[in-house]
Amino acid sequence: MTKTIRIAGFGGQGVMLLGQVLAYSATLKGLNAIWVPTYGPETRGGTANCMVTISDEPIYSPVFKDSDDLIVLNEPSYNKFKQTVKKKGYMLYNESLVHLNQDASYQTSGIKANDIAASINEPKTINMVLLGRYLRDTNLFEKETVLDALRYYFGSKKEHLIEVNEKAIDLGLLA
Repeated sequence: MTKTIRIAGFGGQGVMLLGQVLAYSATLKGLNAIWVPTYGPETRGGTANCMVTISDEPIYSPVFKDSDDLIVLNEPSYNKFKQTVKKKGYMLYNESLVHLNQDASYQTSGIKANDIAASINEPKTINMVLLGRYLRDTNLFEKETVLDALRYYFGSKKEHLIEVNEKAIDLGLLA
């Protein structure tokens, strides 16, 4: 089993953290994983995307052209990457910012991530809302596995953020 996932949005939307959490979750489950970040010329507000490969076999290349899954957080990312999802693949999109304009040969799922994150007064958690929906739709990992990955990335300095991020994941799982 090898799964390729591209995550794309604006810098500051949590694209990189989402990719890191998925990759580290894979390693917690004994799988091989590679996370490859790509940034635009700007940091916050510029384009950002990352590629995650998860496999139970050795991974020989960190990059790929087309992905099994695509998670898009904004309209420009959707327009740029919508053609890179494999047939019978899956795309999760942020309905708050993305408007579908094509008949896709892959499964699509939308969630109003910005609206849900705003409902808990935590706009920076849109990536976790999307992660919750992604976990629900794909069953790739259990929630506790991704929470362990979050604890790893947040460390003791940011452990106070675990609770609100877990709440955002739960809202994505239930939406």
